[in-house]
Amino acid sequence: MAKYLLKRLFMSLITLWAIITITFLLMHSVPGNPFMKEGKMPKVVYENLQQKYGLDKPKTEQYFIYLGKVVKGDFGDSMKSRVETVNDMINRGFPVSARIGAQALIIALIFGPALGALAALNQNKWPDYFSMVIAILGISVPSFIMGTVFIQFIAKNVSWLPIGGWGTFSHTILPSIALSLMPLAYIARLMRSSMLEVLGQDYIKTAKSKGISKAIVVLKHAFRNAILPIISVLGTLVSNLLVGSFVIEKIFGIPGLGMFFVNSISNRDYTLIMGTTIFYSIILIIMLLIVDIAYMFVDPRIKLTKEGR
Repeated sequence: MAKYLLKRLFMSLITLWAIITITFLLMHSVPGNPFMKEGKMPKVVYENLQQKYGLDKPKTEQYFIYLGKVVKGDFGDSMKSRVETVNDMINRGFPVSARIGAQALIIALIFGPALGALAALNQNKWPDYFSMVIAILGISVPSFIMGTVFIQFIAKNVSWLPIGGWGTFSHTILPSIALSLMPLAYIARLMRSSMLEVLGQDYIKTAKSKGISKAIVVLKHAFRNAILPIISVLGTLVSNLLVGSFVIEKIFGIPGLGMFFVNSISNRDYTLIMGTTIFYSIILIIMLLIVDIAYMFVDPRIKLTKEGR
C-alpha cells in the first residue's frame, strides 16, 4: 500500500511539473504583451513594468524563477491588479467556486444514480424513457445555456429566485442546478448501463432464487456493485464541476475564481492565468489520487500486488 502511494505521488508530481512547464511555455508563446492594452504608455513606465514582473529576463531564467515560486506556493503578483496577488485572488474566489461546485456535485450524486437505477429497473418502460430524455438533455445542452434559460424563465419572469449576485443561499440554487445537469446526466447514463449489467449477473439470480426480497437484492447487491464505475470517475467529475463553473459564474455574476480566470484571459494577465490553471490542476491530481485509493476500499476485488499495481 505504502509503495503504491509513493509511486502514485511521484507520478502526480511529474504530471504537475509537466503542466507547469506547458502552461508557462504557452503563455510566453502567445504574441503580444500583458501591458500592450494599457494605451499609449510612456517607454519608461513600460520598461519599469517589464522589470518589475521579470519579463525583461531570458525565458529560461523566468521559468526557473517562476518554478521556484510555485514550489513555495507563491503564484506571484497579478499583472493587472494593483492591490491583490494571485494567491489573494485564489483565496477569495475559490471558496465561492467550491461552494457552487459542491452543491452541484451533491445534486448530481443524489439524482444521477437514482435516475439511472430507476431506468434500469424499468427497462423499456416509461420511467426508463423519462430518465434517458433527461440524461440526453443534460449532456446535449451546455450548462451556460441552461443557466440563461433559468435566468429568463425562473428568476426573471417568475421571480422565485435571484437573477444573479452573491449573498444568501438562494443565490446559489440556480447556478448549482445549472452546473449539476451535465454530471447528473452522465452519472444517470453510466448507472443505467452498469445496473443492467449487474442485474444480469449470476449472483443476482442466485440471491433472487433464495427468496431474498427485491429491495434487498437491489440495494445491497446490485446498487452497490453498479455504483463502482461512478466512483472511478468522481475525480474527473469534481474537477470538471469546478472548471465548468467559470462560465456559470460569469452568467450569474458570482464573484468566484471562474470570474477571475475569464477576466484574466481578456486582460492577458499571465500570472493569474498560470496560477489558476496550476491551482485547478493540483485539485484534479489530488482528487484522482483520492478516488483511486477510495476505489480499492469500495471494491474488495482490487488488490495491490506486484503483478497488479
